[in-house]
Amino acid sequence: MSFIDYYKVLGIAKNADEKAIKKAYRKMARKYHPDLNPGDTEAEKKFKEVNEANEVLSHPENRKKYDSHGKDWQHADAYNQARQQQGGGRSQQQYSGSSQFNGGDFSDFFESMFGGASRGSRSQAGFRGQDFNAELQLDLKDVYISHKRTLTINGKNIRITIPAGIENGQVIKISGHGGPGANNGPKGDLFITFTINNNTTFKRDKANLYATVDLDLYTALLGGDITVNTFDGKVKLNVKPETENGTRVKLKGKGFPVYKKADTFGDLFITYDIKTPTNLTDKEKELFTELSKLR
Repeated sequence: MSFIDYYKVLGIAKNADEKAIKKAYRKMARKYHPDLNPGDTEAEKKFKEVNEANEVLSHPENRKKYDSHGKDWQHADAYNQARQQQGGGRSQQQYSGSSQFNGGDFSDFFESMFGGASRGSRSQAGFRGQDFNAELQLDLKDVYISHKRTLTINGKNIRITIPAGIENGQVIKISGHGGPGANNGPKGDLFITFTINNNTTFKRDKANLYATVDLDLYTALLGGDITVNTFDGKVKLNVKPETENGTRVKLKGKGFPVYKKADTFGDLFITYDIKTPTNLTDKEKELFTELSKLR
């Protein structure tokens, strides 16, 4: 197994912080995502490498092991234990730094410890597979109701249920859909980060929605019924007489679904924006003049 420089894969420096790693991963994952590169085996290979790189570098402990043990980072604990049992002369520090790895004696040692059946004199340890990370972009309307969706992860189709009310930036785990384990070890998990694009006129705050509704001056003064949009349709709303500009009213249960709570919704808050009439006729000006004298 040749050494893969995960820093080079993501195009970042070795001293990159967590924010830079996350930004680089999202950019590269979008570039090589199978859905955007159908049938492109090279892009699929790159996509796998990007996910592997992110899995290692985005976890501080994994990153520390990688920096010290290169491509054999998953076996770092077992290696150090074996060295101690053997009373090895060289310290771990003499192997530190991923730039030290060129597929030489260090990897050969791991193969002799955990390799094929021909090494039967030593017990084979099972190692858990790598966790994979993926990003799924959806529109806000897509997460108003629970639904199933098929994702292509590393060339494999995975059918998942997306719960209504999932949040922007929320991460869910799909157990057993990560990388294969070594020596019959368990598979890793798949972590999906959701990016929710809000292309509506509603502002979302968890399960509550907020909207601004234009209100004509006459209805604001005299009151009356108006029709407003909610996320799942139109409703009639009664406006009280002498309503002031900026007044906020609550429509209970007309907000967004609460995550993993069936038939439970937040509220919709409507703020009135009173519009002053323009292009008045002479008659309207006359009437408003009379009103001003009455006040």
